[in-house]
Amino acid sequence: MDYPPLVGGTLLRRYKRFLADVRLDDGREVVAHCPNTGSMRAVNVPGARVWLSASDNPARKLAWTWELIELPDGDGGSGVSLASVHTGRANRIVEEALVEEKVVELRGYAQLKREAKIEDARLDFRLADPARPRCYVEVKQVTLREDDGHGYFPDAVSERGRKHLETLARLASQGERAVLLFLVAHEGIDDVAPAQHLDPGYASTLQRVTGTGVEVLAYRICASRDEQGRPLALSLDTSLPVRVDGRYPQSR
Repeated sequence: MDYPPLVGGTLLRRYKRFLADVRLDDGREVVAHCPNTGSMRAVNVPGARVWLSASDNPARKLAWTWELIELPDGDGGSGVSLASVHTGRANRIVEEALVEEKVVELRGYAQLKREAKIEDARLDFRLADPARPRCYVEVKQVTLREDDGHGYFPDAVSERGRKHLETLARLASQGERAVLLFLVAHEGIDDVAPAQHLDPGYASTLQRVTGTGVEVLAYRICASRDEQGRPLALSLDTSLPVRVDGRYPQSR
């Protein structure tokens, strides 16, 4: 997924869920749209470097949109990891990866439909092929990297996420293929687990539905940059392990 030219700055604060104050590199302070309804735990870091996109649409109340944030790698070095805070970009990144067959486990389907309606629910994608059962895919963006160095989902209680798991389980019981795909939108995350410490209901539901045939995958983003370090594009890159039971051998 390519970005329009991005402008760098420093995050001053996020407030009222959808607003963020940013000081641009040229010294101007602007109000940017924050396209993320979640808690943004671990990615709402005042003082961190952020990247904004600009719109020239006169109908928009806010010309700027907060796209990305740079965060310390967490290994004691001077490196940084890029994380996407724009949840609206997640499905576009995944769709491009599905079309380009970068998700190894989901290759070979002849058709792709966005926003598949299932009874009283809606899932992100439906893949179809005459030779096999349909495949339903629900995408969840992961940006929470806790102090133990591991990635978790969700970053707050998510009743909607739990209902999506129940829908996937119902489809699996009917003979369809049902997949939960964690889009790890943080370059510093190397594995994913359900956030038992934040949403025990989601964690227990995820463990249960995997026993009914729901598949769980995780893929991490990779960012390309220009010579000045400005992000140019995000793509799906590396498959990551998922620990459905939430247990890690040791903290990092």
